[in-house]
Amino acid sequence: MKLRLKRRIQLSRKRPLMWRLRARQRWHDRWHRHHAHFKHSIGARLIAVFIVLAALGGLILWGVQEGRYGMVVAGFLLFLVIGLAFGAIRRMLRPLRALAAGVEAFGRGDLEHRIRYFHRDELGDLAHRFNQMASDIQAMLDGKRALLLAMSHELRSPLTRARLHAELIDESESKEALLHELGEMRDLISALLESERLGSGHSALQLRKCDLAALVRESVDAEVALQIEPGLPLLAVDAMRVQLLLRNLVANALRHNDAGRGPVSVALSRAGQGVRLVVRDHGPGVPPEALGQLGEPFFRPDAARSRNEGGVGLGLSLCKLVAAAHGTRLELRNAHPGLEVAVSLA
Repeated sequence: MKLRLKRRIQLSRKRPLMWRLRARQRWHDRWHRHHAHFKHSIGARLIAVFIVLAALGGLILWGVQEGRYGMVVAGFLLFLVIGLAFGAIRRMLRPLRALAAGVEAFGRGDLEHRIRYFHRDELGDLAHRFNQMASDIQAMLDGKRALLLAMSHELRSPLTRARLHAELIDESESKEALLHELGEMRDLISALLESERLGSGHSALQLRKCDLAALVRESVDAEVALQIEPGLPLLAVDAMRVQLLLRNLVANALRHNDAGRGPVSVALSRAGQGVRLVVRDHGPGVPPEALGQLGEPFFRPDAARSRNEGGVGLGLSLCKLVAAAHGTRLELRNAHPGLEVAVSLA
């Protein structure tokens, strides 16, 4: 046994210095890996906090039993230790609040939002994966938008040629039907292009001071009843997009209005520093359960908004996008009789 021990000592002395340095470096690397794993593991840090809390609590109870201090001091020390532990745990779980805010932003469609994380622990890794998911979804939506815009542009040329050929056909019911269908296809392509442009947000708007009262008078037909409050302020809006919104709302109202009950009305009134636009018809309205879905692309309620009566199904969707680009929203409600759509611009 002694001979073996002596041989090992002699061999260890004969080993080169570089080998011993490498062994020490491997030991240091292992220690740093374990330290990093502990530092970036929220579970390990929570265990450390609980161990420290238990140790300090035990010391306080031992001090009470030994008579070193009274119950009041012990209670204060316990309260202080628990408060420090609570603060440490709250700090460790701070990324959860950032995750909640990020998920809420993603739910609103703000895919450019990025969740901040402070440690590459489990929560930090989760936040990183959420950010990567948002980037992937944004890239997918951008690709879809680019493809849709390219297809819509490419479809315009053959559609224009088809309409020119249809104009050369002799007058008949078939010609009128064909021109009507071609017109609906043109409207659909224009609506899709405008939807994708507005989908990019405020960058699609050309804001200028605009007199909404004059814009309404120019845009609506004589059969529409106007109720315009005098002295309305000028607003910085995209006049072409607001005109598009107004025409779609009025066209939708005229399509479904019952003239026997009353005319379609357009009202402008002051709303704080802005202007409130209200369009109302006196038609059958929509079922209450379908009211929340109005404004979705290609959505039509049942008999109240049928395909034969309606357009391409993107009118209210475009209006919703125009309102959102101006920082507001459409308000839809059944007016009994009819449907009322309102939007507040500022």
